[in-house]
Amino acid sequence: MSRIAERFSTLKNDGRCALVPYITAGDPHPDNTVEIMHTLVEAGADIIELGVPFSDPMADGSVIQAAHERALEHHTSLSSILHMVSEFRQNDDQTPVLLMGYANPIECMGYEIFVERAVQAGVDGVLTVDLPPEEGTEFDEMLQKKELDPIYLLSPTTTEARIKRITEVASGFLYYVSLKGVTGAGNLDVQSVKEKLDVIREVTDLPLGVGFGISDAQSAANVAKIADAVVVGSALIRIIEANQDDMEQVNKQLFELVQSMREAIDDTLGYGQQKQVGLT
Repeated sequence: MSRIAERFSTLKNDGRCALVPYITAGDPHPDNTVEIMHTLVEAGADIIELGVPFSDPMADGSVIQAAHERALEHHTSLSSILHMVSEFRQNDDQTPVLLMGYANPIECMGYEIFVERAVQAGVDGVLTVDLPPEEGTEFDEMLQKKELDPIYLLSPTTTEARIKRITEVASGFLYYVSLKGVTGAGNLDVQSVKEKLDVIREVTDLPLGVGFGISDAQSAANVAKIADAVVVGSALIRIIEANQDDMEQVNKQLFELVQSMREAIDDTLGYGQQKQVGLT
């Protein structure tokens, strides 16, 4: 069982929802990434989603595109990101780490070499935005052979036939993109998300994570009522962008936002009350 599957199993047994913060590796500087990852875990993150910067991040909005640009200015590469994960693992061998990015950097490294190095570094899953299941069969098999989870995206426009095709090859969890468009766009319609998740659950037992449009504690809590994981990205990147020359503020504000989301999620699911009862 992968570290991601184990984490979701534990959370399910506890009646909790996963909190999955996204940051772009190398933003604002490669020297800061591991520190930020630890800050997110201390604040209550269950899984870290680590973006691999790319020159043409077509699925991302302007906020995350700018983060990619900042990271690339400092020559952040897939190889250096694997070193970051290795460094993170020196002090944390429990928190799952998911790499999210595009196929080109992996192709440049070579799929087999990437898988071997990812395992050695302590990566747990890979989400490749522009590699559909029809084209990623061999890569998915390489990942799963090494107990790395291939994570796939679903969207409001994904057909039932397409959902079935994706769930046949995905593992770990499924990432539902709650909005039509790129990251950071629009307002979240929780009811429409719930209706789509109900359809997805008819064909899979995989945990369902929801991202896009989650920016504060209240929106995180609303999504936690209907999903197995809450994914937040642009709201965190905005903090990094606004304070990129002051890492003390970056870590302080990231901690405060993630902690507020963690508390709101636990409270809305009654986990905070469960803990109090257990203590008394």
